[in-house]
Amino acid sequence: MRLFPRATARTGSSARPSPRPSSKPSSRHSSRSAALGAAAVLTLSAAVLAGPAAAGASAAPAWSGGWLRLAHFSPGTPPVDVYLYPFGGSKAAMVLKSVSYGHASPYESVATGQYTVAMRKAGDPASVSPVISSTVRVVEGRAYTVAGLGPNSALQLRTLSDQLSAPQGQAAVRVIQASLSQPAVAVQLAAQDQGSLRFPTSTPYRTVSAGSTTVRVSAGAATTSRTVQLTGRSTHTLVVLSSTGSAPGLLDLTDSAGPSRQPNGGVDAGFGGLDQPKAAAEGSRTPQLVGWGAALVIGSGLLVLSVRRLRRG
Repeated sequence: MRLFPRATARTGSSARPSPRPSSKPSSRHSSRSAALGAAAVLTLSAAVLAGPAAAGASAAPAWSGGWLRLAHFSPGTPPVDVYLYPFGGSKAAMVLKSVSYGHASPYESVATGQYTVAMRKAGDPASVSPVISSTVRVVEGRAYTVAGLGPNSALQLRTLSDQLSAPQGQAAVRVIQASLSQPAVAVQLAAQDQGSLRFPTSTPYRTVSAGSTTVRVSAGAATTSRTVQLTGRSTHTLVVLSSTGSAPGLLDLTDSAGPSRQPNGGVDAGFGGLDQPKAAAEGSRTPQLVGWGAALVIGSGLLVLSVRRLRRG
């Protein structure tokens, strides 16, 4: 395929050559034109190749949504599969498999709106009616923990609004009492008495000085003591758990490392993951990028060939 048509000079059967310069370009001029044309093709190919990425980066809307964390804090309840559905939808946006007592998922970013959280017995198909379900509304920039709480006979799903920041030089901490074997506990945090907590309740967030902090949870004469590291402006959830001994267990969840960071998440609970529309969109650009890559290679070849002809001419 020719990029430029062959130039021809008009002639007649008896006419003498015109005194004007011929309209046919010289070989040097033709090579120079070809080189410029090839360079233009090369430049255009490179610009178009980079164009979609640059346009996509500039045109991509700012993300708008919140964060959800799902947890199993119901002692005596066997492992469950937890499903998150857009409200009114039948296709799960998030699935956690075989979540056992004392585990929480990492936070996952979700679009704003209303969702249904459903718990099924671990291994049951999605067509089976859930053991329990509840709704949660996600507001932009907010984080939530949806936790199964209470005994197995009175299982409930409770939505807790999570705090994502604390004052400079301090940390914010709340406590969830999820121990049925120690139904009433006394909590002391950084030498401050947090009072007596009964199962299944939770405290509001309270601020304490950042740094190495000792937490003591007492059930009668039995005490669990643990040192936690609280960075400045971070937020934490401490979960009191049932244990086989007389002293309760304690789980430390970092809700956020600071106001400028996405929530950190929780403990590994067999999290199944979300759909990745961004990855799918990137994959759909592959054929387009390959095509423009081929154009770039062709343009490069034409440029080299034209430069060689120019030198020989």
